[in-house]
Amino acid sequence: MTTMTQPTTHTLEVPDAVLTYDIREGASTSDPVLLLIGSPMGASGFVTLASHFGDRTVVTYDPRGVERSTKTEPASPSTPEQHADDVHRIIAELATGPVDLFASSGGAVNALALVARHPEQVRTLVAHEPPLAAILPDREEALAACRVVQDTYMQRGFGAGMARFIVLVGHQGPVDATFLGQPAPDPAMFGLPTEDDGKRTDPLMAQNMLSSTSFEPDFKALRAVSTRIVIAAGAESEGTLANRGAFAAAERLGTTAVIFPSGHGGFLGNEYGQPGDPDGFAAKLREVLSAG
Repeated sequence: MTTMTQPTTHTLEVPDAVLTYDIREGASTSDPVLLLIGSPMGASGFVTLASHFGDRTVVTYDPRGVERSTKTEPASPSTPEQHADDVHRIIAELATGPVDLFASSGGAVNALALVARHPEQVRTLVAHEPPLAAILPDREEALAACRVVQDTYMQRGFGAGMARFIVLVGHQGPVDATFLGQPAPDPAMFGLPTEDDGKRTDPLMAQNMLSSTSFEPDFKALRAVSTRIVIAAGAESEGTLANRGAFAAAERLGTTAVIFPSGHGGFLGNEYGQPGDPDGFAAKLREVLSAG
């Protein structure tokens, strides 16, 4: 871990949203800017990972509708195409040339959309566990399970919807009729609220759940781009939906998924109370970026 300067915070107006992003100036100017993105995870999820790259300028941001970034219609879906355009505009605003991009989960889905459209902006993309349910062999069942999560949220609120989500993302192996037929889990089992607070603007379940998992990247375009694309999968999340999405994406690209330490949130330190292996994860990310 290296010492970093305190981030400076900036805002950028984009169609139907105002984005907030942070720049941590690095000691070296020889490497490209390193952009760390997630979705719906915002900048606060990348504090520990950013601290391992004090030699580089690191940029993080809050996607539209998340934390400090606002959007005109808070309850409306946000699509990978919209997120890709947002990131495209941030990179253009930086005016530093091509960046290295680490993107996790829904952020990896959005990053694949970005690179298909603007490959000149990204030198290396490391796409970590994109939950691409639409390209799995069991796509119909997997997408149905994603719809159940959103439907439960819309009908019963945050706790009930998040309980469904936790069960889905922890499920190992293909989604089948047996999984779909399981009774709804009790939110209290996961320490979640059982009462409905009436809100329906959750960034995960209201805004990004279906648009992200149903997205199909333009693999023909991605196979032709100049950007070096590395698909990453967690060592401890084998068989889960997002992990399977990584392997399916790598197969479509004609490459092999690179295994990173820990699981889906392997880069997390103390963020959200879900620690991974940030030291090992950062070392692997540095190795992968250096190989380019």
